[in-house]
Amino acid sequence: MEIAYDTVTENLDLRNQEIRDILQHGVSEITFTKVNGELRTMPCTLDTTLLPPLPLNESHKTRPYKPETLSVWCMDKSEWRSFRVANVTRIVQI
Repeated sequence: MEIAYDTVTENLDLRNQEIRDILQHGVSEITFTKVNGELRTMPCTLDTTLLPPLPLNESHKTRPYKPETLSVWCMDKSEWRSFRVANVTRIVQI
């Protein structure tokens, strides 16, 4: 499945939820424009079966929900990364 977006959106909450729903079902490549203007394609996921386990002495830290950004597990960096959902131009499930 592939989804293409233009960068102008009126409803960031809806786009955030749509991207989140896709990422909860495996790995996808998200293409977006970084804050510095560079284009980035990032393989990432929110699938709980693919996320790293929490260290034994660390509790899960949550942040307040912001519809304009999304934090994801980056598969090629093995780190949590975030991007602005308005800057997403393409999603490809892999």
